Amino acid sequence: MALTLCCALLLGATACGADTDSAVSPNSMSTGTPTASASAQKQRLAKTRFVANAGLAAGATYRWIVKPYRAGTFKKGAKGRKFALVKAGLAGVFSYNRLKAASKNAKGDPLLSKAVAPLTSGIDALKNLPSKLRKGEDAGGAVGSFDSVINSVKGAGRSAGAEVKDKVPSTKQLSGG
Repeated sequence: MALTLCCALLLGATACGADTDSAVSPNSMSTGTPTASASAQKQRLAKTRFVANAGLAAGATYRWIVKPYRAGTFKKGAKGRKFALVKAGLAGVFSYNRLKAASKNAKGDPLLSKAVAPLTSGIDALKNLPSKLRKGEDAGGAVGSFDSVINSVKGAGRSAGAEVKDKVPSTKQLSGG
């Protein structure tokens, strides 16, 4: 019944389209050539997107990886250890994803691109650390790596005039929702 109703609505909606006299011919459409203002707009937004993505990565790293580690929550026998390690693993994946996005955003701004270019290998090295965090393996090394890369990205942003501030993502953002 529902399928029949959906099909009827779909056919009815397409039948109510524009008549052929008012349709746009392919010859009258512009080719959509890029303009100088589009390039300038992209570069201007590159810094903004870089700051947003790097800030989310920094906030997630500090809130769910560095802070619990310093509090001793990752140590065997600590109360809430398993849950903290799962959250740290999710935060690690989220931070890695946002750092990759920030690195891509940096390519839109020449000064920022030069500042972030040396950090790409450090960002790539974070790829396998979230699984180590989830399992509780070498938590100290993983936490140190995340903290170091985040601080390097913040420094690179600062040197290029794009100050990165920690922005803690919501739990929904963290879980990919």
